[in-house]
Amino acid sequence: MRFLKDTTPAPVAAGAPAGAAGGAASAPPQERIITFGDVFGRDAGGLIVLLVLFGGMTLASNEFLTGDNLANLARQVAVFGIIAVGQLLVILTAGIDLSVGSVLGLTGAITAELLVHGVGIVPAILAGMAAGAAIGVFNGSLVAYGKLPPFIVTLGMLGIARGVVLVLTDASTVQPLPESFSNIANGDFLGLPNLLWIFIAVVVVASFVLRRTVFGRYVYAVGSNPESARLAGVPVTRVLVAVYAISGLLAAVGGVLFTSRLNAGVPTAGTGYELNAIAACVIGGASLFGAKGGAFGAAAGALIVGTLNNGGNLLAINSFYLQIIIGALILAAVAFDQWQGRRSRAA
Repeated sequence: MRFLKDTTPAPVAAGAPAGAAGGAASAPPQERIITFGDVFGRDAGGLIVLLVLFGGMTLASNEFLTGDNLANLARQVAVFGIIAVGQLLVILTAGIDLSVGSVLGLTGAITAELLVHGVGIVPAILAGMAAGAAIGVFNGSLVAYGKLPPFIVTLGMLGIARGVVLVLTDASTVQPLPESFSNIANGDFLGLPNLLWIFIAVVVVASFVLRRTVFGRYVYAVGSNPESARLAGVPVTRVLVAVYAISGLLAAVGGVLFTSRLNAGVPTAGTGYELNAIAACVIGGASLFGAKGGAFGAAAGALIVGTLNNGGNLLAINSFYLQIIIGALILAAVAFDQWQGRRSRAA
């Protein structure tokens, strides 16, 4: 796709040669090709890697592009992809949320316990989501008002939430759950898994909020320089509380969907998901130093991690090697971000 740049003649300074204006006016219009990076910004890198990975897996395995495998991939990626979007908002403010995996397990167990005790599906889901949002507000308040390091706050909540879910369930699986609840995550709509539709909706809404709303600009401003943002009138503390609340809420959404997919409340659910979410954000172009990244990049990062695991299973690659590859990708993404930062400062 091509477009013409503005060809309006530039104003000529007083005393300039008479031919200057004519030369500017007669200059041929310049053309510029819109690149992938122009459209997606920092998200472009993750999307390009994802496309290359999809192409490579298609050539390497005849089973990769089958409908059943792609549906399975979508279900695997959707849950921690949704969590990655919430994690992204926190990372954009130069924070981190290590509690999302445990919050997923806790909120899923709360929802399952309520269902087992006869509570309706909608009230049980709302209760689980409210619990996740409340935990996020608590984390954000300690970070924003208590001035505690996000790493320490969310590391503590990781242990608290995991301990609570083990006490709540007596470390036992909570089941059976209603079949109609299972259909939420395991059903299809227009030939695509419900989980994929929910994942797409979360990514699109998050991208719109970050790119097109005042709150989104506030998030990037806080991550860039919180003191300058405060002096410019940005409500820094409220923004911080909000992003942790959203992270907790999306972790709860993931918990409900995970529980629905298994049709059981599993006390160990979500273990390690916080690391997958962080990896997805970093691989997708987010900077751990804040203010850089986008929702589509985080989604692409989640798909990259999921595709590597899925492709490894199809090709019978040792899962330990896949962990090495994912870890190397994280290091490469962070190193590339640092190199870009040094180059921009030098320029």
